[in-house]
Amino acid sequence: MKRLSLIIAVALTLACSAAFAQNKIELQPSDTIVSILQRNTGQMVELRMKSGEKLGGKVEKVGDKLVHLSQLTGAEFFEAVVDTTDVAAVIVRTKSK
Repeated sequence: MKRLSLIIAVALTLACSAAFAQNKIELQPSDTIVSILQRNTGQMVELRMKSGEKLGGKVEKVGDKLVHLSQLTGAEFFEAVVDTTDVAAVIVRTKSK
């Protein structure tokens, strides 16, 4: 019984760690910061701002000029709206250990 419980625990751990990883970014010639964010709606991302600041969270909604993030990293009970023209990079976790 202990062995079965251990196998189930290991399987659940592997499944959960794979859930945090997302698909590889497929860059298209016409892509913009906005289109990358739109494809990652519902996913956790980290935004690197032109100012050098980092802001991580779940992409809730993307408009023409703004992106709404929830579940902010380190401030899970807060949300943010970010001007997409201030975003220098979108970082998406694609692999887990």
